[in-house]
Formats: sequence, structure tokens, C-alpha cells
Amino acid sequence: MIHILDLHFQVPQTIATFVVETSAGPVLLETGPHSCIEKLEAGINKLGYQLSDIEHVLLSHIHFDHAGAAWAMAEAGAKIYVHPIGYPHLLDPSRLYHSAKRIYGDMMEKLWGLMKVIPEDQLIMVEDHATITVGDQTFKAWYTPGHAPHHIVWQMGEVVFAGDIAGCSMNNGPVVPPCPPPDINLEAWYASIDLVLGLAPKEIYLAHFGKVMAVEKHFASLKQALKDWGQWIKPHWEAGKTPKEVAPLFQAYVAQQMRDFGLNEEEIGQYETANPSWMSVAGLMRYWKKKAEREA
Repeated sequence: MIHILDLHFQVPQTIATFVVETSAGPVLLETGPHSCIEKLEAGINKLGYQLSDIEHVLLSHIHFDHAGAAWAMAEAGAKIYVHPIGYPHLLDPSRLYHSAKRIYGDMMEKLWGLMKVIPEDQLIMVEDHATITVGDQTFKAWYTPGHAPHHIVWQMGEVVFAGDIAGCSMNNGPVVPPCPPPDINLEAWYASIDLVLGLAPKEIYLAHFGKVMAVEKHFASLKQALKDWGQWIKPHWEAGKTPKEVAPLFQAYVAQQMRDFGLNEEEIGQYETANPSWMSVAGLMRYWKKKAEREA
């Protein structure tokens, strides 16, 4: 059985984690940020477990909204599974943390909490196609870059836990791509979407937020949004504008897209909390810059 835990990050249904019950105990997919550890613990307790009952934590990638509480789960005794590119950043998170702190400043701990070292004997590198079997369930890792170079999705039979490669969609709302810097690669992202579609999942689970059953429709919408956002940003980058200059224009553009879809201002705010559009400006501008450098 799969349980969706709402971590109530600022507002409800912005960040989820997932508990899979197996014959050998519960498995946690994603941890959410450390700032939400009390909500995570409460959700696990409500299922009849303690944090110490979680012996395996499977991460899609190391961004704070997905892996920020991984060290706390390790302190409770869990092994943490992560892609090799993300591995050193959880073994020594100082660079990752201080890089984020330059962006968030005094809000860093309030938003994301703390980030501490995970002991080497509890941190497991997961290569592409690796399988982890816990009791009666087997999880297979698929390397899916595009959002981040350390991104994997986890397949469990006909279910895929999709991290951020499947974008964000709250309450059956529009599907949007989280495009933070520094590693957005649209070509790789499209290829990763095709890889996941090739697995023919009947359900995908989104950290932002919940279960999706109309899988092909969802990914078609995501591809369209990736193309639309990328093409909207490109001329601003070509004109030499800065992310700070472009961010309010893009926020207004995205908000109008949401209104056209039928969302109210509260629902638009929920999307902005889960996926701040200003971060996608910086991420997509950097993508176009790196693409130009590669092609020069």
C-alpha cells in the first residue's frame, strides 16, 4: 500500500512524501525539507510507525524539498539511497547548504531547516537500473536528468515515483515544470519523460503533489509547458536582460496562464509556494546560456 503524506510546507498540498508498506516494514520515498520533520514524523506515526521503523529512504534527487530531512532519517537509523552525483553532497552538505543560503539568506532555516552530514555507512549510491528489494516490493532506479543531473525515478511495478521530472500539478490543476538553476537541460528532460512513458506506468506520484493516473495526458501537458516556458524566456536572455529584470514579467505571465486555466488567487499562490516561478527564470536563462556555449 502507498500512503501520501502531506508535509504542509507553508500551505497544504505543496510537498508530499510517500510511505510504501512492505512485508519487511515501511519504505519512505522522499523526505521533504528538514523544516517539515515534525509533520513527517506525525504522518508516519499516524500510520502506526515510528521514524526508527523506516530503514530505507529512497530519494529522487538532493534538492532540499525532496531530501532536506534525509540526514534526520539517517539519525533515526535509515539507509539513504541517492544517485552517485548527489552522493558527495549528502556526505558533506556544506557546499550545497551555503549555496542555497546565498539565495534564501535569513529565510534559509525557516524555509528548509538544517542540513547535516549523513554517515558514509548509511549513504548508498544508486546507479541507473539498480534494484532495491525490501520484503515483497522491488524498486528500480531509472536515471532521469533534465531537472537535475542527480535525478532518478523509482519504479515499483506499474507505479513510478517521479520526483520533479514529472513536474508539478496540484488538485488536478495545470502541469508546470520546476526549472531552478543551475542544471536545467530541456533536451535531457524530454528524453527522461520519454523514458518514463516507455515504462508504461499506470500511476505516477508527484512530490508536488500526489497521484496522477492520466499519465500520458500529464506528460503531454508537461512537454508543452517546458517548450512554452523555454521559448518565452529565450528572447529575454538574448536581449541581455537579467533574471531580476525578467522575474516579475514571467510571474505575471505564469499567473495569467493559471487564471486562464480557471485557478483562483489562492490556488495560484499554492503553485508559487511549490514552484516559485522566479526560480525558473534563472534556471531557464542559465540553460540558454549553457546551450549557446556548447554550440559555439
